Amino acid sequence: MKLDSKIPEGPLAEKWKKHKFNVKLVNPANKRKYDVIVVGTGLAGSSAAASLAELGYNVKAFCFQDSPRRAHSIAAQGGINAAKNYQNDGDSAFRLFYDTIKGGDYRAREGNVYRLAETSVDIIDQCVAQGVPFAREYGGLLANRSFGGAQVSRTFYARGQTGQQLLLGAYSALNRQIANGKVKMYTRSEMLDLVVVDGKARGIITRDLISGKVEAHSAHIVLLCTGGYSNVFFLSTSAKGCNATAIWRAHKKGAFFGNPCFTQIHPTCIPVSGDHQSKLTLMSESLRNDGRVWVPKKAMPGLKSIDAMNLPEADRDYFLERKYPSFGNLVPRDVASRNAKQVCDEGRGVGSGLAVFLDFTDAIKRNGEDVIRAKYGNLFDMYQQITGDNPYKGPMMIYPAVHYTMGGLWVDYNLMTTVPGLYALGECNFSDHGANRLGASALMQGLADGYFVIPYTVGDYLATIGWDDKVGTDHPAFKEAMDGVNERVNKLINIKGKKTVDEFHRQLGLTMWEYCGMSRGEEGLKKAKKIIQGIKTEFWSNVNVLGGSNELNQELEKAGRVADFIELGELMVDDALSRSESCGGHFREESQTPEGEALRKDDEFAFVSAWEYKGENQPEVLNKEELRFENVKLTQRSYK
Repeated sequence: MKLDSKIPEGPLAEKWKKHKFNVKLVNPANKRKYDVIVVGTGLAGSSAAASLAELGYNVKAFCFQDSPRRAHSIAAQGGINAAKNYQNDGDSAFRLFYDTIKGGDYRAREGNVYRLAETSVDIIDQCVAQGVPFAREYGGLLANRSFGGAQVSRTFYARGQTGQQLLLGAYSALNRQIANGKVKMYTRSEMLDLVVVDGKARGIITRDLISGKVEAHSAHIVLLCTGGYSNVFFLSTSAKGCNATAIWRAHKKGAFFGNPCFTQIHPTCIPVSGDHQSKLTLMSESLRNDGRVWVPKKAMPGLKSIDAMNLPEADRDYFLERKYPSFGNLVPRDVASRNAKQVCDEGRGVGSGLAVFLDFTDAIKRNGEDVIRAKYGNLFDMYQQITGDNPYKGPMMIYPAVHYTMGGLWVDYNLMTTVPGLYALGECNFSDHGANRLGASALMQGLADGYFVIPYTVGDYLATIGWDDKVGTDHPAFKEAMDGVNERVNKLINIKGKKTVDEFHRQLGLTMWEYCGMSRGEEGLKKAKKIIQGIKTEFWSNVNVLGGSNELNQELEKAGRVADFIELGELMVDDALSRSESCGGHFREESQTPEGEALRKDDEFAFVSAWEYKGENQPEVLNKEELRFENVKLTQRSYK
């Protein structure tokens, strides 16, 4: 299948402006005749549902939490990027565009990334108008700080609660439309299938997580805003409930999956402490503004934070500052993560051996403890509550962990998937980050998609099909999909095996982390594929799901999600095997520079991998969207 990205022709800075003029419009009086389904109520979902309802569309919004404000967007800490140049330090939309393209190791579309940079300035105004309490300078102007992969200060923040405050802004906009009757909210409701009729998305099948009732919902279009799939690794910084089910079921109904192996490892997470953990805790990248990363120059097994304070400067290796003098501790996440792994592999890790120090001693001496407390107080408190160590008195211990997924459903410039009428917004699409995401850009993308892109682009499709082109839930396709969902649920309940869902999930996660994590090699990936196929076979014959289907049953919820994770994990491995270059977060051991940096192969792999589902236990087909670079030069990425 030939993929059409629908990137407008013309100069980069004019593409979005021209596209907005050229897309078809829906008469304001007709918008009330169109029904829209929005799945997910994080930043992308809440902003999209609120914006479309404000325009007049009838919106049904779904989330599996008890409230939209419980979406995982609330956990984002450090900030949101925008090219406003308040610091007068040389920032611009083009510089944000360039930093994002470079940070993604030249594996993203120019058109999408520039639109994101261009739109970023409007996001801040939108959020300020909603009352988001961004930090301010003494004179009242909005404050900025630096994040990894940039040499300017463009990150707006609300202490360490930026995601929470932005979500509350979007949530309030959504609640206004719920009160107006333009959004009907379905909580504790999980999408389990996409309904496609005549090749078009026509609705979804959901399961009520309290009663177990399976229901059908129809609409003219479906928007998926369901976040990323990092929980395929079992341990990640994502909330335990985050899953890939919505996008995976859509994939099996015809939506191509873009770059599934592009996963981001975050360098500043609290290290694993034991088998009892079900998730990991992120320490915001913003901490690298003032914290210095180091390990001892010589191996000192078991070195603790309190003892590190007595280690002379001459015996410390500030390895990021040493290797990357221009960017220092603010190199992009993939670079920082790989370097942390390298020093630990050398035996110079601290604590358990799988940790490095993040030290604020110099910043506290320079600025005073009160200043650091005002910037990062809640993050420091969180760290102390989890570890028992006081980061004001000794360095934090951090280690990389799975965080974000750059891959997701393939979408064109309008955010439409390969299934007409099905859109993907935010982290669940692949579109704007390439092979690595810069810090503080996830919130930017989610809100850009929801507030400023999708309100324009849905009209281009809706105006084509017309308001009377709607399929009701009495159509045979809905019954067929409902029967399929019920059959799958009953199958999971009736296996009655001997292993828990978590046992399978943990086994999958360990396999993915070992062979498809920070470093990937051909031999390990081939081994992982065989292991995952074995996990899948055993899962469907030996999983034990307690309880019934017509009741609240969290084990059943987990089982369905883990079954999807297993299949997605195999596709991630296939994608990693097919891309024998290193780029961004995808580091193939066979493709690296003499200095150990990611080595791209632009002549072979300057494309988006778009995988096409071909049936149960059948190999997926790789489709390629060639990437064109007209405004940046493809060069070996350097942060020295």
